[in-house]
Amino acid sequence: MSTESLPLDPSRLLNHVKERLGAKSDAALSRALNVAPPVISKIRHSRLAIGDSLKIRILEKMEISIHEINYLIGKAPA
Repeated sequence: MSTESLPLDPSRLLNHVKERLGAKSDAALSRALNVAPPVISKIRHSRLAIGDSLKIRILEKMEISIHEINYLIGKAPA
């Protein structure tokens, strides 16, 4: 993982999680993360930020660090 940040794009994280969990669609991803499908859609269309509770759900489902989550979203390293 680079020390530079990527452009802000929450879809990059959703795509990564979807691929790693083997989810075939955003609806399957929403079921895997136990969130309503509109939440995934709103995040994809930049109408909703990825909140801490969703980050925790992602952390619980897969072996990924919070730093990797923030990197994939495009947040600058702390």
